[in-house]
Amino acid sequence: MLRIGARAKINWTLDITGRRADGYHLMDMLMQSVTLADEITLEKTLGGVITLTTGGTPLLPADEHHLALRAARALQKATRCPLGARIHVVKHIPVGAGMGGGSSDAAGVLLGLNRLWETGLTRAELEDVGLTLGADVPFCIRGGLTRTRGIGEAMQELPCGRCFPLVVIQPCGGLSTRDVFAAYHAQAVSFRPDNDAAQAALADGDLRALSPALGNVLQPVSEQMRPAIADAIADLRNFGAAASLMTGSGSAVFGAFETKDTADTAFAALEKRYDRVFRCETCMESVIEQI
Repeated sequence: MLRIGARAKINWTLDITGRRADGYHLMDMLMQSVTLADEITLEKTLGGVITLTTGGTPLLPADEHHLALRAARALQKATRCPLGARIHVVKHIPVGAGMGGGSSDAAGVLLGLNRLWETGLTRAELEDVGLTLGADVPFCIRGGLTRTRGIGEAMQELPCGRCFPLVVIQPCGGLSTRDVFAAYHAQAVSFRPDNDAAQAALADGDLRALSPALGNVLQPVSEQMRPAIADAIADLRNFGAAASLMTGSGSAVFGAFETKDTADTAFAALEKRYDRVFRCETCMESVIEQI
């Protein structure tokens, strides 16, 4: 049996640079792992049957749409493994939040079963399998801090000068990534992040230099669909966040703080205003083994 923590991610930046003929968007973004994680338990079984059970909040159905189950079957097919597995996922990462919750579950299952089944795939090979499941899965396998381009497959690992305390808020219901991208194409982009400047600031661990370089081209669209997103970003700044942004296509937003004490103070105040508030840190590992 293997118990692992499958960590979420945030987008420090998100820019869209084009679109392929098949409809996939070309991205240029800075992503980093955070310590907020789902808990996954994996047990190897004989006979090739894979079963899934779920727990936590929100409680998701253990059906064919769950990325943990799809990941196990994709690995089984790619390696022709005759073994099966029992998978249990306890949810902590918010859903429809832009934090890669489903992708992190898929990454955890791919890494964990590759070990339990002794299928011997390299990380790069696992990332190839992951890309068939979703654009964020390769990053969630690799973790750390990356500049990610293409449709999610072109990752440059970056140095991180410092990990920052975060407060994350999901101020409203989840958003459909497809709906957000459709709305994005219907309007002009007025601001783009400075990825090069943000990358340099993250390498230096300089939050003051980082803040003006950040940006997410999907944020204005998501704010129109869910005005509470803009309100939560303003609240984070009012409670001392040196940088605050929506992650992914939303609906979660995060504030980065200079010290743990200021983050703790903001968290204590904001959890009285919002139902879904999380205190975590940026980090350099995506999937960790739990004792």
